[in-house]
This record gives sequence, C-alpha cells and structure tokens, in this order.
Amino acid sequence: MSSVWIAAAVTLVATAVVWKGSALLETTSERLSEHYGLPPVVQGSVVAAIGSSFPELSISVLSVVLHGSFDLGVGAVVGSAVFNVLVIPGAAALLATDDLDANRDVVYKEALFYMLSVATLLVVFSLGVIYYPVEGQRLVAEIPPWLAMLPIGLYGLYVFIQYSDTAEYVPDSPPAEVDSPARQWGLLALSLALVLIAVEGFVYGAQVFGTAFGISEALWGLTVVAAATSLPDTLVSVRAARRGKGVTSLGNVLGSNVFDLLIAVPAGIVLAGGAVIDYSVATPMMAFLVFATVVLFTALRTDLQVSDREAGLLLVIYGLFLVWMVLEAIDVLSAVPGL
Repeated sequence: MSSVWIAAAVTLVATAVVWKGSALLETTSERLSEHYGLPPVVQGSVVAAIGSSFPELSISVLSVVLHGSFDLGVGAVVGSAVFNVLVIPGAAALLATDDLDANRDVVYKEALFYMLSVATLLVVFSLGVIYYPVEGQRLVAEIPPWLAMLPIGLYGLYVFIQYSDTAEYVPDSPPAEVDSPARQWGLLALSLALVLIAVEGFVYGAQVFGTAFGISEALWGLTVVAAATSLPDTLVSVRAARRGKGVTSLGNVLGSNVFDLLIAVPAGIVLAGGAVIDYSVATPMMAFLVFATVVLFTALRTDLQVSDREAGLLLVIYGLFLVWMVLEAIDVLSAVPGL
C-alpha cells in the first residue's frame, strides 16, 4: 500500500512540475512570437500549441519507447484532446472578461483542419486493423512505422499553410524587442526539460495504480494523465482569453490537438519501430472526440464566439465523459471493451 501513496505523491509532484514548466514555456514562447512578429493565430496554433503539447508528445514517446506501453500514451493524447475541446474553451470563456471571441480563420481553417486530423488518425488505425492484424486477437493491429508517417506528413502541410499566413501577415505595430532572444530560447529548453521529468512521474503513477487497483493504462491516460498534461494548454488559453486574445486562445486549443493527433501519437510509433493498437478502445474514444469537436464547432460558428451558456454546456459534457469513464472502470458499462 505504501507504493500507492508514493505513486500519488509522485503524480502530484509531476503535476506541479508540469504547471511550473508550462508557465515558463508560455512566457518564453509568447515573447519569442512577438519578437519575430508572428500573427496571433500562428502564435496560438503553432508556437504555443507545440510547446504546451510537449507533455503529450513526451508521454507518447517515452511510454512506448522506454516502457513498452502504447495504451498509456495514446490514451493520454486522446483524453487530452477531449479535455482541450471541452474544458479549455469552457474555462477560458467563463474566466474571460467577455465572451470568448473567434474569427473565420479559427472556425474555417483551424477547426476544419483539426477534424481532418481526427479522420486521418482513425484511417491509420483502420488500415492497421485491415492489413496488419495481430494473429489471434480481434480488432488489434500492429501499426508499422511507415503507416504512422502519413499523419506526420499531413502536419507538414499544416505548417506550410501557417507559414503562408505568416508570409502574408503585416503586424499593426513593429515586432516587440526582446532583451536577449538567446536567453529566451534557453529558458524554453529548460521548460521542456521540466516537462520531460514530470512525464516520467506520470508513467510511474500509471503503472503503480494500474497494478494496485486494476485500472488499465489506457483509462488512466484518458482521465488523470490527460487532465494533468493539459494544464499547459489550459494556462496558456485562459491567460490569453483574460487578455482579450480569444483567437490566440482558441488557436492554441485546436493547434494543440492537431499536433497531438498528427505528431504525438505517430512519433511514438515511429521511434519504437511500430506499436500495437486496440481498435476496440481507439474507435469509441475517437468517436466521442468527434462529437465533442462538433459541439465546439457549433458553438464557435454561432456569432463567432463562445458564450457563457455554451461554455457551461461544454463543461457539462466533459463531466458526463468522466462519469462514463468511471462506469467503464467499475464494469457497469462495457461500451469500450478494451478498457
């Protein structure tokens, strides 16, 4: 039992380290973005998104490369994506001084490309089940590295589109001067190192709690690890919303999810030389992610903003998601057979 208490303490410390690392990451990425004169949507959807998604990337890679567990990594990524589209916009809208404003770039480019990312990852899993099934196991596939390169290639297209926007962007004011850009890059590297240390704590906690209470690593990743690793995205988006930067806030949410789905999950597969995926777990979770995204997209499209009422609805849906996961854990429901 002592190991459980140690694991709980390690998980709490890891959460605090992620919190500290994310605050440092937010500050440095924002200063560098302003220094290089990046447009708000690019600042949110690429710079801040990649930085704040580093926990998901780390846990996806480290869990499969060092610990041989792909379920924890993919569970954390998908759970984080659900958290991002429901909790972060909801919290940002409620904590902002006014409704969370969007624009047509966010609604028609970022949101739609994000939906394409969800579909692409699901297609990769489907192709794996069709062409690379694991013998003797139903709906289980071993995804080869070359197949995982497909979503990574799509992310290259996403970056190219953002680069095109940057080339055409004319800032309203000259780029802000940074005292020492090299120092900011160093602090950015330090923040990423802190996140890497915290991720090892999450992996340790998942293994101990899974053994002690029979909690699957996928379920642990979908809930606890997903919420903990989404702290950087939450902090970045809420603080941006409170400063009236709704486009940056929403761009960070959608850009983080695009990065998680097209880079974080495939990166673990590529670096490990392949990984086994349980389609019976992945498909229901991806289906719920699509549903959550449709709700957010509908809210954004109405008056190009998220109102307090819509924010409350997003948070209620996430609460129902957690209830669903608890019922799965105690075997009251079995909609996700692999959990």
